[in-house]
Amino acid sequence: MLEIADTLPERIADVEALDELLSRPSLGVIEAIRGMEGPLMILGVGGKMGPTLARMAVRAAQAAGSAIEVLGVSRFSETGLRERLEAWGVRTIACDLLDEAALAALPDAPTIVYMAGHKFGASTNQPLTWAMNTFLPGLVARRFAGARLVAFSSGNVYPLVPVASGGATEETTPNPVGEYAMSVLGRERILAHWAGRLHSPTLLLRLNYAAELRYGVLLDVAQKVWRGEPVDVTMGHANVIWQGDANAAALQALALADVPPVPLNLTGPETCAVRGLAEEFGRLLDREPQLVGDEQPTALLSNARRAHKAFGYPRVPLGRAIGWVADWVRAGGPTLDKPTKFQVRDGRF
Repeated sequence: MLEIADTLPERIADVEALDELLSRPSLGVIEAIRGMEGPLMILGVGGKMGPTLARMAVRAAQAAGSAIEVLGVSRFSETGLRERLEAWGVRTIACDLLDEAALAALPDAPTIVYMAGHKFGASTNQPLTWAMNTFLPGLVARRFAGARLVAFSSGNVYPLVPVASGGATEETTPNPVGEYAMSVLGRERILAHWAGRLHSPTLLLRLNYAAELRYGVLLDVAQKVWRGEPVDVTMGHANVIWQGDANAAALQALALADVPPVPLNLTGPETCAVRGLAEEFGRLLDREPQLVGDEQPTALLSNARRAHKAFGYPRVPLGRAIGWVADWVRAGGPTLDKPTKFQVRDGRF
């Protein structure tokens, strides 16, 4: 049995400490893994969230005394990622999921976390966007017919909603803006079709926005404040959730998968004012934020009350995450150089 620390550090010193924290399983995740049928396969493990989600699953299995195997599937274009995952106890498989022969050759798995997709550059490479986000899910659904599946979706399937509304709920009618968001709704519709045909319990996890120290809305704002660059407050509000909490929710959500598929919003409980974030980072970083634009009465916002009821509130409060990001930026910590583009209102990513 592996003991897992449950205290949050005052600051995060380096990438190793960050990855440890992002992959630290909650008691809920440990119990979820204890009763899970394996192997657990993570498709698209090479993205921003995949590595620490896979490591969390391995750590939860160790803590639960479970022999479940965690499989990570990706093209593995990032140097050293495959070796790092193997060192963490994840069995890796290199695969281009759009290669149907390679997809068919993957081992069977009764439990799937589906993370593959294409967002940034979606407006300049629409064919790849639709292939990855809408065509591929059908291939995966048929290959793993009957498997229990959590598929990462996005809050972008919703329209912009009034800031005072508290965010779109799972009952809000999707009305995606732009090709990326439309293709993500296409992913949901294709998975729902095959879930019904093949009796595959499925959950559609509508996430926005996961944040850690190397990327996310908080880093986007903090970097602009630190560099003296304008912070556009036209998209005046956003939701964020610490990536470790998003990882934990995704693994626990497997138990909620059903036929027909269940949509579930995943984000933090706060409606964050971008102006307020910039001012707080200005205070922490001793900078005067340069604010431009006028806040609009609508924003891309989700209400995740259902997820909070199922899994509890995020373990990392917003204020602690803001402090960590400020320390990281001041210290010149490494980043992924992948802005979220949360300011976008026309759906062009």
